Amino acid sequence: MGNTIVNVPGSNVSINLNEYQCSDRGLILPIINEYTWPVWVRVVIYLATLLYLFLGIAIIADIFMCAIEKITSKTQIIKYPNPNNPDEIIDKEVKIWNDTVANLTLMALGSSSPEILLSVIEICGNNFLAGDLGPGTIVGSAAFNLLVISAICVIAIEKGEIRRIKNFKVFLTTATWSIFAYIWLFIILVLITPNEVTLWEAVITFLCFPLLVTQSFMTEKNFFLKSKKTDIDQEHQKLSQMTVWQRKKLFEAPVVSAEEVMQYTKAIGDRTDLTEDEKAKLMAAKILKSKDKSYAHYRINGVRQLTGSRRNEIELPEHLEEILRKNEIEEASHSKDDLGIQLHGTFLKDLSENGKKSVVEFAASSYAVLENEQVCRIIIERYGKLDQDVTFRVETIDGTAEAGEDYNKIDEVITMVKNQRFLPLDVTIIDDNQWEPDETFFVKLSLYGEQNDVKLGHKTICMVTIIDDDEPGEIEFSQPVYVVKESIGTFEVTVERKNGADGQVSVAFRTSDINAIADKDYIPKSGILDFKHGEITKTIPITIIDDKTAEKDESFAIELFDPKGGVKLARVWKTVVTIINDDDLKTIANRMANMVNADLDAISVVKKGWGQQFVEAMNVNGGDIETAKPLDYAMHFLSFPWKVLFAFMPPPHLLGGWLCFVCSLTVIGGLTAIVGDAAAIFGCLVGLKDGVTAITFVALGTSLPDTFASKIAAKNEKTADNAIGNITGSNSVNVFLGLGLPWLVATIYWQIKGLPFVVNAGSLTFSVAVYSIASVICLGTIFIRRFLNIFGKGELGGPTVPKYLTSLLFVILWIIYVVLSSLQAYGHLPF
Repeated sequence: MGNTIVNVPGSNVSINLNEYQCSDRGLILPIINEYTWPVWVRVVIYLATLLYLFLGIAIIADIFMCAIEKITSKTQIIKYPNPNNPDEIIDKEVKIWNDTVANLTLMALGSSSPEILLSVIEICGNNFLAGDLGPGTIVGSAAFNLLVISAICVIAIEKGEIRRIKNFKVFLTTATWSIFAYIWLFIILVLITPNEVTLWEAVITFLCFPLLVTQSFMTEKNFFLKSKKTDIDQEHQKLSQMTVWQRKKLFEAPVVSAEEVMQYTKAIGDRTDLTEDEKAKLMAAKILKSKDKSYAHYRINGVRQLTGSRRNEIELPEHLEEILRKNEIEEASHSKDDLGIQLHGTFLKDLSENGKKSVVEFAASSYAVLENEQVCRIIIERYGKLDQDVTFRVETIDGTAEAGEDYNKIDEVITMVKNQRFLPLDVTIIDDNQWEPDETFFVKLSLYGEQNDVKLGHKTICMVTIIDDDEPGEIEFSQPVYVVKESIGTFEVTVERKNGADGQVSVAFRTSDINAIADKDYIPKSGILDFKHGEITKTIPITIIDDKTAEKDESFAIELFDPKGGVKLARVWKTVVTIINDDDLKTIANRMANMVNADLDAISVVKKGWGQQFVEAMNVNGGDIETAKPLDYAMHFLSFPWKVLFAFMPPPHLLGGWLCFVCSLTVIGGLTAIVGDAAAIFGCLVGLKDGVTAITFVALGTSLPDTFASKIAAKNEKTADNAIGNITGSNSVNVFLGLGLPWLVATIYWQIKGLPFVVNAGSLTFSVAVYSIASVICLGTIFIRRFLNIFGKGELGGPTVPKYLTSLLFVILWIIYVVLSSLQAYGHLPF
């Protein structure tokens, strides 16, 4: 910096320009002389620098998590019995990394790397002397993660819904370790060797990390308490609970095939209002929803939402979301009946397990009601075990009919008492005396809380059709166009009666040639369709002739005529059937399959090269401009320099992700060192002690991506594992690695010198003690919520008032922790 000693003219006083307020607090910063800068300017600059560094660390941590996702997704081929044919052995690609081990090692390191590295760098860069910033950040981050993130996740669940931790045994294990980790700090710093950490204490602290991983893995595998079910039985149960789509994808390659495209296109219908690209996006979104996701998936998505980058989720426009939602509801109402897969020669039909379980379901999967009847009675039935009360939730879901306008919404918890087999549920239909088309809504049945001896049956969703009864109605085809392949054989054309269903009516139909020839390309048909009173659908079976020769697309028409009984023909009185050569149809399906795979590849966290990384870095939403919002543009502008800089990182697909892992970890370490300097100088300038700066600014900055990730996981997942299940494990790893590793290095260093490693127990142990008490209350509350009806028997969500009271309790505990720790740091509380 040139000459640092300046003599004051006219006096014998000299000034050292390198000695000014807080100039000695950093290892790297300040990089230029700030002697002449006003304090308030330095405060603003260092605060902005700190916030911008947090943004940069979040982005590089995103890349780090991508590398971890690549590493932990490594697979191997194993032999597996085909569930549809037990005599057949098939090859199955399975993950090498166990999920629990991955979550407690690489995943925990990925989410907590800034806190861990800050602690390591602080000690190593401070001549192996203990500091307050690193340990304070670890404890402060743990408090924020457990108390604030849990509070957010509890209320993030929609009204009446709950989320339960699926792998509860592992959660109990990591929760116990997380409490022990911080109590252990208190014991060694206050009770065993006050204000000192010995070599054996550091070794035990560090070795607790592999012990935690080992015990959690053994717990998951039921090593301590053997399950009555064999691994094969558990795998078969898992298969029986999967949707047809999930079971199909389990034994097939992840790449979408043309046959799957044709199957899904058939499921959503030959919709002429959707483009091929829209159908592809629908299918890609469906595939992504059916996949099991790791915590890394949500961590990456949280960071990308924060920085205006491409999400690793398929974002659909509102009208496509509505189509997907309805398709899922309809699929759910039928999927249970499709679960008649054969496992070891038995069909999974008797859900009551020979009367050992109570099974609750709707008596029918669909109901129709005339509007002027004003009430639709739906029957809920129970079979199997009858000598117990059964509690379940019933709610209505809008289809084309809307609650409040067409029917009265129902969302209530109902109990069937002992020995009660049937329960009538009356839904009020609103008769507005206005003509309107027939409309539908759905009624959903779900269990309320945890009930060990109760199961849902096959029919958990039923569809209710409100029929306008003011006139006989109109008749038309359900679709104006049908596209079928030549080898289809016989298919059915649906004729619908709409806008009324009063009385018995009939309509005639006939086929006619366009360029397809009757008796050569298809079998001609004619006849009369009779609709009874209240009947709303009929089908016409049509047979296509496969002549096994290559030919152009051919079409014929089916038309309705001569309506009787007062019924009228509607707009679609004629439909055109196009027969496509199988090869042509497959070409279309192949094209759509490529589009689906392209959509899935675009959101893949494993980039294929530097070019793709730079393209996504330089474009808002990674190039997906259609779904970009104003906030995405603003955050993209702020994070643009970081994105372009980190686009130089090796892509995760190189060397199995390990090259990206090492490089990104190195960059995180460098940025963390600068964060430590900026935080120390900022705290010094505003009069905050390092311990207070650590539990507030630094802890919040490093935990922000986890907050986004956990909230997204809470809303999107069916369980609470990815939302809060990883918090306790991550908090444990923070202590065992973040403090155990640097303490081990420091104690060895001072042992060689023959001196003790001194750690000031005051502020740290008081903060640990307050947090430990708060964590016991928080984890105890989470545990209680799982078993009490008042909370809905779920860790997250449940009834509105208890849900918000739980969240408020957790936030108050965090505020108490911060206030008490700060007061003690400034000497206002004796300890």
